Amino acid sequence: QVQLVESGGGLVQAGGSLRLSCVVSGRNITWNTMSWYRQTPGKQRDLVGTITGGGTTNYADSVKGRFTISRDNAKNTVYLQMHSLEPEDTAVYYCYVPLYNSRGQGTQVTVSS
Repeated sequence: QVQLVESGGGLVQAGGSLRLSCVVSGRNITWNTMSWYRQTPGKQRDLVGTITGGGTTNYADSVKGRFTISRDNAKNTVYLQMHSLEPEDTAVYYCYVPLYNSRGQGTQVTVSS
């Protein structure tokens, strides 16, 4: 059974940065596509971006140029580096592995204006 644990969220002022981590256990995700999503109360979960097993990344237009997804296969970990944060980025952020249809519990990111 695959398990994902996100961390790194917190409260930051607008313009600040955070790095989220997603540690995966139970499966080796070296060649798996991984995704980051975010969700705010009352809204649907939105895709932030993805990274393939080969390292190719794609991002939502709203975060392009500000967010970067990377992975450390030796640590079975995926990262979401966020810069120039805006209040609109406030959400619970989840990592997700499509192959196993599994996600973590999420980590809260709050950006104050």
